[in-house]
Amino acid sequence: MDTKFVQNIISGIKEIDLKPSGEKNIDTGERALSLIMDSYLLYKSLKSITRHPLIGIQGAAASGLLIYRGATGVCPVYKKLDIDTTDPQAINISETITVNASREKVYAFWRELSNLPKFMQHLKEVTETSDTESHWIANTPGNLIPLSWNAEITHEETGSYLGWQSTEGSMVENAGKVEFTDTLNSIGTQLHIEINYFPPAGSVGRGIASLFNGMFEKMIRADIQNFKAYAEQADFRAYAGLSMEEY
Repeated sequence: MDTKFVQNIISGIKEIDLKPSGEKNIDTGERALSLIMDSYLLYKSLKSITRHPLIGIQGAAASGLLIYRGATGVCPVYKKLDIDTTDPQAINISETITVNASREKVYAFWRELSNLPKFMQHLKEVTETSDTESHWIANTPGNLIPLSWNAEITHEETGSYLGWQSTEGSMVENAGKVEFTDTLNSIGTQLHIEINYFPPAGSVGRGIASLFNGMFEKMIRADIQNFKAYAEQADFRAYAGLSMEEY
């Protein structure tokens, strides 16, 4: 729903003296929907009140609740059930894996962010637009909601640490970091990987969050583990300068 349209609806009732009984727990889109539904319900109720007084009064009472919801952003029913639609849940993933390749080669592969979709199925494409900036496109379950964002590398220590974060104004907030350390035998590399996704608040955010809290999260966890298998394939072996005998 158009945000400007929503704000116009809400600003039109600012003079109504309704004091909320708690913190807002309804997002802007849902508030506007309550107001739109109320207008229609109130019209129908007033139109039928002379012919069907009981039904008309019940309809007017229901529209009063919708006015309260829309004007204050507080839903008493949501409050009772401890529901808050203004704060969709985030994904926070932390995994540790070990691969049989040198730390320098593994780091270099990850540092080239366009390599990530080679083993991460939840990513459709990552395009590096500068040395530190990139554009990410996600594969969502069923491709129901298009997801893309811009990101920048926020911190790096060559060979040992890589951190990135989505830029301001992105549709989805994404952040990640990878720590690279030598294994005890100094032959392989241990990777500690953290990936976070924060869906936006509001009605669009709830739709995205419904993906985040289900299959999408499982995809990301599987993708991290996929790197271990990918590191044993011919493409990565050639990249790392390793032969079959070294696996």
